[in-house]
This record gives sequence, C-alpha cells and structure tokens, in this order.
Amino acid sequence: MSSPVPTRPLHLAVALDRTDARDAEPYARTARLAEHGKLDFVTLGDTLGPPRRGASRLDALAVFARIAPVTERIGLVPTVTTTHTEPFHVSSAVSTLDWVSRGRAGWTVDVSTGEAEARHFGRGPAAPARELWQEADEVADVVTRLWDSWEDDAEIRDVATGRFVDRDKLHHVDYRGTAFSVRGPSIVPRPPQGHPVVAVDATDPLPRATAARRADVAYVRAEATADPSAVRAVRDELRCRARESGRDPGRIVVLASLRVALHAAADAVALADLAGAWYADGVVDGFHFRPEDPDRDLPLLVDGTVPVLQHRGLLRSFYPGGTLREHLCLPRPANRYATARRTA
Repeated sequence: MSSPVPTRPLHLAVALDRTDARDAEPYARTARLAEHGKLDFVTLGDTLGPPRRGASRLDALAVFARIAPVTERIGLVPTVTTTHTEPFHVSSAVSTLDWVSRGRAGWTVDVSTGEAEARHFGRGPAAPARELWQEADEVADVVTRLWDSWEDDAEIRDVATGRFVDRDKLHHVDYRGTAFSVRGPSIVPRPPQGHPVVAVDATDPLPRATAARRADVAYVRAEATADPSAVRAVRDELRCRARESGRDPGRIVVLASLRVALHAAADAVALADLAGAWYADGVVDGFHFRPEDPDRDLPLLVDGTVPVLQHRGLLRSFYPGGTLREHLCLPRPANRYATARRTA
C-alpha cells in the first residue's frame, strides 16, 4: 500500500517539442498521454527565427489553443518571445488561451537575441541580451497589469439595458517602460486564473533576475549526472532574490529541466530514483522532463516513472483542482486595481 502524498507535492512537467510534426495531432496525442499520467503541465518551445532544416515551426500558442479542447486538466505552457512582440498582444493571446482551456494556461518568457531574427522582423539590429531581458521583465510586468485591468465582475451582459461592462471596473494601466508604453485596458476579460502562470528558464544569470521578480515557475537546466548541489544553489539564489524583491520566495516553483532518453523500463525506474532523491534532499520542487523522442520516452515516463513515484508516496494520483495554479499549489492573485479601489 502506497504512502500518502506529502504536503509539499512533487511537481512534474514535460516538453512536447519534436521536429516531425506538421499539424497539431502529434502534440495533442502526447499531451493526452501526459494528462493520463497526471503531470502538472506540458510545454512547447517556440522562436522568432526562420525555420530550421527538418524542424517543425508551428506556432506554440496556436498549437496549444488547438489542444485545449481535447484535454481536460493538464496545464498548457507555450513559449512566447517578448522581443519584436507587442505586450498588449502577448497579454491578449495568453489570456485567450486561459479562457479556452478553462484556467490551464501559462507562458514561458523568452527573448530573441539573433541578428537573423532582427532582420526577419526588419526592426534594426539585435539589442544586447541584457537589454532584451530588461525588456522581457517589463513585458511580464505590464502583461499582469493588463490581466488585472478588468475586475473579475466587470462583465454585466445585461441585454435589457444594453450594458456589457461596468466601466468603473475597467482600468487604464498607463504603463511606460524603457521600450514601450501601454495605456490599456485589455480587450479580453480577466483570465480565469487571474494571472496565467508565468515561467522563465532561469539557468543563465540574466533571465534569473527576471525569474526572481516575475516567475511562478523557474526551470533550471541540468544533466541527470550533474551535481545536485549546483542546482540547489540556483534554487536558493532565486528564493533569496525573490525575497529581496518583496516576493514570498515560497511562491516560486523551481523545476530541474532534464533531457531524458529511456529505452527500457529500467531507465524509467532509475529516473524515478533520481527524481525522488533530488526531491527528498530539497534540491528542487519538481522536474521538467525534455524527452529525446516523445513517442518513445513519454510512454515509459508515464507508465514507468510516474507509477513508481506514486507508489512511493511522492506523487499524487489525481488532479485536486481544475486550474494550473491549483496543480502547482499557487494562489489566485488578487486584482491590484480592485484592491486599490476598495482601499480608497
């Protein structure tokens, strides 16, 4: 008989990236399999660069909008590049995904540093990475402000009076950053989660600063053979910097992002051993697995690694809620403008 799941749950996510897809069905198939394993969420990478030879270049947000209706509980976290992209459009696209998935959306913040991508968009030479991550930090900030620009009960939809919204509950964000300004409000009502989950790959120092200030989920890339103390050091740094930024450091879910290649059931068990050991030692809050071959590795992960972790009492066997924030044990954020209005 398995032990009860601990109060501090182990979180698991998996990347669906592949080079052979020309439509959304392969992604939908693997997302449903990950949902069968009760994983918290799936990710899909994206870039602004021209397609690479032999690689699929489907838009990650559009793919997950297609997957949302054919899944029920699993979170959907596409990569969205903030460089050459208007924050207002990022806000609208991610909040729309949250609506169509009924509260299961997130986004991984990324930047585009290449000259080829800059020429592709025709907006001048590429800026230095430090400037691009400063801009990404500002985008992540203004996006959450736009999500709050509608209070939760702003919609009236009163046919008799012809009133659609309560204008007192719509708010101008009036945001002015170093690279853009946004007046608001959003054109999309506040998302079901309040704020869809914000994720950042915090492996490198520059995005780590953004992760500490803005992220709900932070990935730390590592090899399965790596010294776990190095990963733990990044986790501790993230929490320390989050505290310095005025955030609750316990609100950042830190995941070790591991590339995996399973050829056999024994590999799946060995992965469960590693995950359990790192988790028990407090190295990370969970894992983001990046399968070398999703069609081969994901079934072994779901049918091999997951049951072992469940049997050991480290992983839940059901979804306790319906939203991605509930999966990750993150609270639904209060609306900053509604709170200010009530206080005033």
